[in-house]
Amino acid sequence: MQIVTDSGTDLSLTKEELADLNIHVVPLNVHLDEVTYREGLDITPGEFYPLLEKSENMPTTSQPSTGEFSNTYQKILETDLDILSIHISSGLSGTYSSALAASKLHPEANITVVDTKTLSAAAGWQVEAAARAIKSGWSLDKVKSLIRTIGEASESIYTLNELQYLIHGGRISHMKGLLASVLNIKPLIGVEKVKGTYVQIGQSRTFKKAVEGLVKIINEKHLPGSPLRVQVLHSFNFEGAEKLHNLIDKTFECTWLPEGHMSLVLGAHTGPSMVGVAYAPQSIFTDL
Repeated sequence: MQIVTDSGTDLSLTKEELADLNIHVVPLNVHLDEVTYREGLDITPGEFYPLLEKSENMPTTSQPSTGEFSNTYQKILETDLDILSIHISSGLSGTYSSALAASKLHPEANITVVDTKTLSAAAGWQVEAAARAIKSGWSLDKVKSLIRTIGEASESIYTLNELQYLIHGGRISHMKGLLASVLNIKPLIGVEKVKGTYVQIGQSRTFKKAVEGLVKIINEKHLPGSPLRVQVLHSFNFEGAEKLHNLIDKTFECTWLPEGHMSLVLGAHTGPSMVGVAYAPQSIFTDL
């Protein structure tokens, strides 16, 4: 069995590790100034955000087409009829729907499509764990149970300094009662687990307080000193990511995954100031 995912899951794996774990990543697309870039292939964050700063236009994004997923599946099916396709939340992207439609074009195969109901690092954890479990010989049912366990235990929370990108992308409509565009409030954003959409879970008057607020949210679910798996990602805000990392590290017993950039497709909807963190009890990952 092989794994297919999308670039929105923000896997912190090298090309060699992806190949060893039989993980195939289908790129999402970001559009700016009438140019389309395939994430991870045509442009890097270091190239994209300076272009965004200079542009007078807002970026847009699109999921991979059904045809792109079908082509990926077809290549895998030449050697393996079993595919597990794991994707970012259907509540925030049409990627899952594209993959599901593509799976129906291959009735000769055993393709299971999974909606993580989350995004970025927390979704990537589900993908990597599934791939390692498959390599260890786990059954599909056991792997699907593991994915659900990690999804239920993991949280993704974010904050950002500007709101025009969320407003333009329509994502802000999921956050009932958010008046930040008028009041200059910095929202604290989570991903709810039923529909996998953004929800407002707090707000602060300054970005510094918002970053501190993210740590307080973690502390509401986990006592100081709790052993956690943690990964900080950001759009293009190295200073904010470092501050968040240091505050979390002082509060919990952390098993850290690599810090880095979140998907450009996510950053296009949030802007360059976004910082976020995925976290879960480390005990969930002990068997892996």
